Amino acid sequence: MRKAKPKKRIILPDPVFNEVMVSRFVNHLMFDGKKTIAYDIFYTALDNVKSKLPNEEKSPLEIWKKALENITPQVEVKSRRVGGATFQVPTEIRPDRKESISMKNMIIFSRKRSGHSMAEKLAAEIADAYNNQGGAFKRKEDMHKMAEANRAYAHFRF
Repeated sequence: MRKAKPKKRIILPDPVFNEVMVSRFVNHLMFDGKKTIAYDIFYTALDNVKSKLPNEEKSPLEIWKKALENITPQVEVKSRRVGGATFQVPTEIRPDRKESISMKNMIIFSRKRSGHSMAEKLAAEIADAYNNQGGAFKRKEDMHKMAEANRAYAHFRF
């Protein structure tokens, strides 16, 4: 490599839960640098989750973490060209990329949902992911199926 690797930026924990993971999620959620609005959406969504799942003994933050865990993929397929043919090669995912993919999927599928506010849509997606349902969970399942189907090409791993 010609250039040095860029330094990892340190993300400060969020003000309410004191969690770096929440800050990272809010950074993915944010549009046009409006971080306060993104935090507002996230905290409102957690309140909505609490009202949607009243019989759960876990806190809304724990429910959100479990939902993220449920939609986190373990393997993905990458295109690899070997002698004119392109193969979908299943590869393991780095831990930081796993987290990032799951957060982005949750946000993407929340935005696609029908509902009034983003907070409501996000709360619905969190509740679905917690119960192993919804678009983000389906995306994870599809990634795993694709990797399983292309397991024969695993020896092309790079």
